[in-house]
Amino acid sequence: MKNLSRSFHLWSIIAVLLCISLVVGSYQARHVASAKENGTYEQLKTFGKVLDLVERNYVEKVQPKKLIYGAIQGMLTSLDPHSSFMTPEDYKELQVETKGKFTGIGIEISLRDGVLTVISPIEGTPAYRAGLKANDKILKINGESTKNMTLIQAVRLLRGPKGTKVTISIYREGWTQLKDITLTRDVIPIKSVHSRMLEKGYGYVRISDFQDKTSSDMEDALEKLEKGGGLKGLVLDLRNNPGGLLDQAVKVADTFLEKGLIVYTKGRIKEQNMRFVAHPNRHHHNYPMVVLVNGGSASASEIVAGALQDQKRALIIGTQTFGKGSVQTIIPLEDGSAIRLTTARYYTPSGRSIQAEGITPDIVIPFIPPSKLSSIEKQENPFHFLKESDLLGHLPNKGPAGRNKSSLSGKKGTRPTPGPNAPKGVKTPPMDNQLQEALRILKAWNTFSQIIQANPGEVTK
Repeated sequence: MKNLSRSFHLWSIIAVLLCISLVVGSYQARHVASAKENGTYEQLKTFGKVLDLVERNYVEKVQPKKLIYGAIQGMLTSLDPHSSFMTPEDYKELQVETKGKFTGIGIEISLRDGVLTVISPIEGTPAYRAGLKANDKILKINGESTKNMTLIQAVRLLRGPKGTKVTISIYREGWTQLKDITLTRDVIPIKSVHSRMLEKGYGYVRISDFQDKTSSDMEDALEKLEKGGGLKGLVLDLRNNPGGLLDQAVKVADTFLEKGLIVYTKGRIKEQNMRFVAHPNRHHHNYPMVVLVNGGSASASEIVAGALQDQKRALIIGTQTFGKGSVQTIIPLEDGSAIRLTTARYYTPSGRSIQAEGITPDIVIPFIPPSKLSSIEKQENPFHFLKESDLLGHLPNKGPAGRNKSSLSGKKGTRPTPGPNAPKGVKTPPMDNQLQEALRILKAWNTFSQIIQANPGEVTK
């Protein structure tokens, strides 16, 4: 009777898994036929046998839910670095993130060759104040090794109630041993849009990521900058922007475009093939623009940069972007969990695939840190950012043109100087060499436009 019960339990699990693999709406019949042809049923029998062996022979009793969740997670992570399974708790965390506020230490992280790595600290957060830098390796969290740890597991350990402490063990290029850093968690209100005047007539807008209110916040920022005579030029800073919500990226690009394609996607099924186009704006922002990008600019920020570049709306300067050109669809499941599944690739208006290639700036300008370089930084540039192509199992680029090459060589910028026209009592962040170059380009742009308008005949001879 016991064996009969176990057998019934085993085949019930197989039946549930089979249903999950075949429930694709109106495509169910086609998937059943495909499953027969590809031997899916036989593989599910193998899976069921392994599940039964683990349940009966593992050294400790394991909950079936843990085994099933683990199997689903393994299946998805074997596809590419961005497909994953989210438990109900993980899915809630994701929803919190897009609202722009959470409690933690304030870093963007990724996995590089299985090692938890800092992409960038968020300005003004505990991690930023503690001096964490891009490319720092987090090898332990509260003494627990991060080896083979998923991003979601790491995020769960790093976050926690306000005022609680977490200790991370980091390794940095040039160090001979690990360094333990204890951080006090705090509320991290992620304000995605920051703006200021660089000089009279020249504005600056930085977008740190794409959240629910990013496009409306940017419109508010532009309205303030444009008061008092308008703008002669604008710098849109997308450096270290890891991405976010697709609809917000489209709206941001649409703000500066009056017509034309912004981005399109291609997937295996018709529903994943989408096109997003610009619409005429009530308020025209028709001044010259420079967009700053670097290796930390990924996904949604690459969509904006690619659209403005292809539509000849802005000049892109900085360094090659990350190259995350794949679309992840969040599919909720009945028990409150969800899967994040890669379902399509992004393409810029001209048909370039962003995946594993990124956006090549019109003018390549390497970054020079505002502070004085240390001896280690002189030997090794610490601002080497992870690229999509560095990630194990990344999707290949299937664009028609292959790797893009920039036709313009970058030149080293000058040392930064404090930004002008800072409000009284407010310390203006120093302008790094890339931002200084962007401002110089906008000034030259304005000067040449005035020359052309004043002497159109002479210019066209």
